[in-house]
Amino acid sequence: MEKRTDFVHSEVCEPHRIRTRQILKQHPDVRKLIGKNPITFLAILGLVLFQVGMAWLLRNQSWWLVVGAAYFLGAFADHSLFVMIHECAHRLLFKNPAANRLAGIFANMPQIFPSSVSFERYHIKHHSFQGIHELDGDLPNHWEARLINHYFIGKVIWLLFYPFFQLFRISRLKEIKPFDGWIALNWAVQVVFVAAMAWWLGPKAIVFLVCSFFFSVGLHPLGARWIQEHYLTHGEQETYSYYGPLNKVAFNVGFHNEHHDFPSVPWNKLPQIKNSAPKFYDSLYYHTSWTKLFFRFLFDREISLFSRVVRRDRGKVPLADESKPDVELIVMEREAAVS
Repeated sequence: MEKRTDFVHSEVCEPHRIRTRQILKQHPDVRKLIGKNPITFLAILGLVLFQVGMAWLLRNQSWWLVVGAAYFLGAFADHSLFVMIHECAHRLLFKNPAANRLAGIFANMPQIFPSSVSFERYHIKHHSFQGIHELDGDLPNHWEARLINHYFIGKVIWLLFYPFFQLFRISRLKEIKPFDGWIALNWAVQVVFVAAMAWWLGPKAIVFLVCSFFFSVGLHPLGARWIQEHYLTHGEQETYSYYGPLNKVAFNVGFHNEHHDFPSVPWNKLPQIKNSAPKFYDSLYYHTSWTKLFFRFLFDREISLFSRVVRRDRGKVPLADESKPDVELIVMEREAAVS
């Protein structure tokens, strides 16, 4: 086996805008799926109350029960809250941008660490400039990929401390405002929430929330979602969807090709994209089990953090007819302007 020592370099633009235009040309009714879903806020409210309620129930329980509940229950709730923050980042709840951002800050509260506003900034760049190393925060650092290598223990460490590795990527990213009033508000809300939870419920409640956060993004089958989305597990296909049962509790976040093709379609309508244009998605490789992928990533030495596509060209695709621009592409351009 030849160990990969660099990312896969591509000379072509990312595939999603091309496919978006093709789908809109052949299936114009897909445009009707673009819109807002304010009912999503009820899901956010329920998940926040669930995490606070679990923290209250566990405040006087054994440490084993606290950690176990975080792994088997809290991780799923926190993962779903990440999906809700993702929806807010794309402004898929309300027409008012500030209302979406406030909803994301609210969803962020049980996750302890302030991240919703920063995530919005970096994630929109990921969509607009997929594979551009100085703009796409979803790509690992070169030193990060070399450090983890293709070894089992390195991958375990990477998943366990995944949020910290993401923080180290910030310094390389360009064109993103690192701090402003919204980020300050995000931090202030988190400080007040954590202080209130610690005073009201005590240390075990905080440990439950912290463990829920780390399990939801790391050393847990749910952590395979980060591998599923863009790591090269089948040739050089750049983006993968997951069509498995956990989509039911993860608000269809597995429909990742569909989401990248149409980032202005809310979570509840993502399956309809695939159903409307099946030939565009049935021909792509997809995953059916996060758990299977989780263990494959850990033990398969051919998959490393270098198993990603990078490009230099920003990948803009000119519209076929400038007098009749595609609605979805305009929406993507507006999202890219968020700073």
